[in-house]
Amino acid sequence: MLGDVHAVLKLLEGGFREVKILVVGDLMLDRYVHGEVDRISPEAPVPVIRHARRYERAGGAANVAMNLAGLGCQSFLAGFWGRDGEQTELDAILQRSGIDTLGVVTSSLPTISKTRIVGRTQQLLRLDIESQDRPAAEEAERLLDRVLDLVSKVHAVILSDYAKGALTPRLCRSVIEAGRRHNIPVLVDPKSPDFSIYAGATTACPNLHELSLATGIPTHRTDEILAAGRLLAEQCGFDFLTVTRSERGISLLDPAGIYTSPARAREVFDVSGAGDTVIATLAAGLAGGLGVRTAIDLANIAAGIVVGKSGTVHITHNDLVGELTPSSALSAGDKILDLPGAVARTAEWRAKGESIVFTNGCFDLLHVGHITLLEDCRRFGSKLILGLNADSSISRLKGPSRPIVGERERARVMAALAAVDAVVLFAEDTPLDLIRALRPDVLVKGGDYTVETVVGHREVLAAGGRVEIIPTVEGFSTTNIVRKLTTPVHMHLSPEA
Repeated sequence: MLGDVHAVLKLLEGGFREVKILVVGDLMLDRYVHGEVDRISPEAPVPVIRHARRYERAGGAANVAMNLAGLGCQSFLAGFWGRDGEQTELDAILQRSGIDTLGVVTSSLPTISKTRIVGRTQQLLRLDIESQDRPAAEEAERLLDRVLDLVSKVHAVILSDYAKGALTPRLCRSVIEAGRRHNIPVLVDPKSPDFSIYAGATTACPNLHELSLATGIPTHRTDEILAAGRLLAEQCGFDFLTVTRSERGISLLDPAGIYTSPARAREVFDVSGAGDTVIATLAAGLAGGLGVRTAIDLANIAAGIVVGKSGTVHITHNDLVGELTPSSALSAGDKILDLPGAVARTAEWRAKGESIVFTNGCFDLLHVGHITLLEDCRRFGSKLILGLNADSSISRLKGPSRPIVGERERARVMAALAAVDAVVLFAEDTPLDLIRALRPDVLVKGGDYTVETVVGHREVLAAGGRVEIIPTVEGFSTTNIVRKLTTPVHMHLSPEA
């Protein structure tokens, strides 16, 4: 149960805009290749995947930074990457999210990447590219200098350890000491079972398995692990220990005892990156002035949202607002929304596990082709948002004689359809801004398009969604209807008439 909802919503309304957080750790590029499998190779007993789509996401410490940016924080990142194509792709992802990468050092080693080959929803293979070597001494020194320079400029630091070489004991010790001097929290996502490496940090955030390795107690003896964790926190000088426990929520271990924030019941689709979301949200909450328990409750809610999504997905400000805002406050009976209202409604749906479908069009004169498209859209998800061209947009696209029906009337007609859950007008020539703001799970377009020619396909695919093309119903279009209405009818009367 969230401790102080009012304080949290007040912080979310500001979008954490004033909060600056530095993430130091192992940067990675997560690449996904999705396709269909319907046969076994004649060359070897392996499945053949027909490549359908590919997308990249920030991974490791870079995903922690993406979570912070999604919450609205000013996110700073430090670590290593190489001089290669993976670096270019990762840098582009980070730049699009406004993440400051001045703390990142270019190394002689390759950028760490993980490529997952997925047939439908089943992961078939993972290909990792990384060096077994550690960064050169001069590169490590350069990273330390940049990190210490940044610590004095931020409100919190996260050490994101994936045991790939960025976080040496010396760097961890130096950052933690600097954090104490500047009176800012330092949070650690540990990989080493030797927690003394992180001594003096504000908190470490292991999962139950990692805490089991650190304490030497088997995972099934949970009560003993948590009791040993309290002792370990005291020995390492942590203010508290934060233990993620999967479906059992998150436990706070401190001198006062054990507090557990229970997980909210929901379908778990993918746990990838959930730990990154927890530590990012916890750091943002603490830096934003929330109490420890309230910040842990918020982190628990955020983790529950991302595990319901596919792949490495970061949390966003809108996701949390939707989860914490009651449905009654969103005028659920009114389907016609402006963009902020649509973003809030979508966030609420997504937080409840709904899948969001988006399509768009002019819908000037409603006909059976439109109805077929909308009904087909609902097959791809549980909520359908319709982006409706405003009058000004239609006039630019189709000429001054269009539209025939005004935008207010068209919006009311479309909102009355059972297949449509929300209608949002847009005045631009394309719905790209709408798609970027709403982040639909499925983008649908009717007509003779390919995936690559659909506006917004890059954004949707990059976020792990998909694009569907629905053929139009032959012979039905608004243009044909208008042509019939404006074509003169010649009547031939017989002399007897």
